Amino acid sequence: MRIVIGSRGSKLALAQSEEVRQALLKTDPTLQIEIKVISTRGDQILDRPLAMIGEKGLFTQEIEAGLIDGTIDLAVHSMKDMPTVIPEELMFCGTIKANDERDCLVFNHHYQSLDDLPLGAKVATGSLRRKYQLLKIRPDLNISDIRGNVVTRLEKMVNEDLDALVLASAGLKRIGLGNKIGHYFDVRDMIPACAQGILAIEVKKNSKLLALIDKIVDEKTTKRMKLERLFIETIECGCHSPVGAHVEFQDEGIVFDAIYGNENGTKIEKYHGHISDHYEEKIRNIALMMKEKVE
Repeated sequence: MRIVIGSRGSKLALAQSEEVRQALLKTDPTLQIEIKVISTRGDQILDRPLAMIGEKGLFTQEIEAGLIDGTIDLAVHSMKDMPTVIPEELMFCGTIKANDERDCLVFNHHYQSLDDLPLGAKVATGSLRRKYQLLKIRPDLNISDIRGNVVTRLEKMVNEDLDALVLASAGLKRIGLGNKIGHYFDVRDMIPACAQGILAIEVKKNSKLLALIDKIVDEKTTKRMKLERLFIETIECGCHSPVGAHVEFQDEGIVFDAIYGNENGTKIEKYHGHISDHYEEKIRNIALMMKEKVE
């Protein structure tokens, strides 16, 4: 069987697609799997912050068009970057085991920890969620916006003499740069994006690949993905609002953390609590409660 995987062309996107490719090949080494690079508008517009562009699906529309017209059979994305609504012809499958869900700091110069950063240190991130949570921990920091893939951001940190970057740990680890991580944020202090560290596997509904993909699915990761996505789907917030959620499975239920706020950061709500049953219903209620407080 021949399978074409659609992917953005960044080093991270290709590593993610290769991860899914290898998982599929383990189920059947005779598969012929090609990774096809597709450029998206988000890859082409690099001179404006994401919050100023304000368009959903900026990094997915061209890839999803390939799925719909049959140019590709399967798409791999970072689930945290996916819109809450996708074309009706498409669906997300279960997914493979998650990578690290935490956010982290990469330091420039000689810094070794968050406390090492001097007053007014220059720290860059492209995420309002990260910005407002970091300012809660260190209100003295000078936070600036940054665009580009992981490698580009690391280069900008050096060229623009920034003191640190906030990035997803999973992205660095997937491209072999986990050794650059200088500080991991606890998920209580820096609540991750919904489904951070999880890969989105997207196909056409009734795809011939569904039975094959089922063989590589990690049930626990898929369940976490669905619960965290449920929170953001219920919130129905703008695509650049500070929002995130994290589910931690325990023997008797889950620990649920969530954040939601308005775009200017004047209203930020956080939730932390244990849920023992009826996860979906209770997460929906938490999302609606937080949405009412913010809006």
